[in-house]
This record gives sequence, structure tokens and C-alpha cells, in this order.
Amino acid sequence: MTNEQKPASLFKRLIVIGYDGLLLIAILFISTAFTLPLNGGEAITSEHALFPFLVIYWFLISFVFYAWFWTHGGQTLGMKTWKLQLISTDNKKITWKQAFVRFCCAILSTLLFGLGFIWSLLNEKKAALHDIVSNTILIDQN
Repeated sequence: MTNEQKPASLFKRLIVIGYDGLLLIAILFISTAFTLPLNGGEAITSEHALFPFLVIYWFLISFVFYAWFWTHGGQTLGMKTWKLQLISTDNKKITWKQAFVRFCCAILSTLLFGLGFIWSLLNEKKAALHDIVSNTILIDQN
């Protein structure tokens, strides 16, 4: 990160997560509709034998949603709206491997009561745990 690049605040990160979350939920609703023929038009519940595959399907769709945007310009739609951009610490394009590491670590950060995000309040560069692990930086373009 250069001196003129400002790291994203936790507040903006959370706003973008909410914005992108709404888009992702819509995509997951549509993609889940494609699974209905597998169960005679009924929803696949947690007791159903196909449920673990449905969870993997949702995981893959969610990963591709984020990773495609991150590897193609470094911005999801929420990040564009709020003028945040994801860059690599070596100033190269985000790789699919970095995107996968970031995605998985962000999920883990969230599941651990948001501790990976709270880390950005303690870090002098405002980097969340998934930024550090994936060698990425979320910058504020304002």
C-alpha cells in the first residue's frame, strides 16, 4: 500500500458486506430454484440426503460471486458503490488462490464472532485477518 492509498474502515467494510450480501442472497435464491427438480419440486431441508451437496453448491456459488469480481478489477458491486477496491500487496491482480484464501478466512472471521474483522481496529494498517492471510489490501478510493 502506498502513502496515498487509504485503508478501508471497518464501518465501510460492514456496509459493503450488507450491500453485497443482498445481491448474493438474490443469486442464491435463483440458483436454489434449479435444485427443486432434484426433490420433486420440494425444498431440500436439512434432513434430506442432498442437503450437504446443497450447502457445497451454495459455498461454490458464493465463492465464484466474490472471486470473479475480486479477480476482475478488485471490486464487487458493493465495493464499487462505496468506492473500495481490493488489491494485492504486491500490486498485481488478485489471483483465484488469493480470492479462495480470503473468502475462506472471511467466513472463519465471521464465524468467530467477527474477530477477524475486529482485528482491523487493532491493526495499524486497518487490515482484517483475511487481508493479512491472503496478502491483500482493501483500500478506500475516496
